[in-house]
Amino acid sequence: MQLDGLELTWLGHAAFRFRTGDGTVVLVDPWLSGNPACPESEHEPERVDAIYLTHGHFDHVGDTVALARRLSPQIFAIHEISVWLEGQGLDRVTGLNMGGTVDGPGGISATFVPAVHSSGISGDVGIVDGGDPGGWVLAFDGGPTIYHAGDTMVFGDMSLIGELWRPDIALLPIGGHYTMDPRQAAKAAKLLGVSTVIPMHYGTFPILAGTPEELREAAGGAFEVKVLDVGEPAT
Repeated sequence: MQLDGLELTWLGHAAFRFRTGDGTVVLVDPWLSGNPACPESEHEPERVDAIYLTHGHFDHVGDTVALARRLSPQIFAIHEISVWLEGQGLDRVTGLNMGGTVDGPGGISATFVPAVHSSGISGDVGIVDGGDPGGWVLAFDGGPTIYHAGDTMVFGDMSLIGELWRPDIALLPIGGHYTMDPRQAAKAAKLLGVSTVIPMHYGTFPILAGTPEELREAAGGAFEVKVLDVGEPAT
């Protein structure tokens, strides 16, 4: 896995931190303080420059509002979630929709792409509309292009994501039940044409039973399966 100076840290479940060479820190789906897989030392980061959200479920929106109030990062999300976040009093929010590309701090170009899932936001009045779920293709200046799939099953248009954006690394859910299982994730990696898969969204709860070992078996050597230790930066 070639990161070319980018620091990548899995924070458990679907939460990831990226630190670029100039010190910019961005988070994807920052479920931290309520995440049983996230180390306590990571619950209150000292710096966050941007947050990218894939969809509205609690285990992905996570600590976004609290982090925004404390650290004032830029936030990127589908339009409906951006409106909801503005309703929480946040003002550094950029909404977009499928196929949209935004330029963020640290020279990151990020494109929002589809996922096959749901996206309701749970609150005091029940579930409100979170728009459509998605994933992010993050192109790092001078570094790799990384696809964070969010929560999804495998779908044929992953081949278009591979053709148009040519990600080097895919962060794919493998737990099953709510998302792809390892067999589906292996097919997704082959559609994407990536050289490396980092498995995520497994093991947090017993129902997310898919394992990296099952993914390796399904891969048949077609791509590298890189298992990250939670909280340990990969460079």
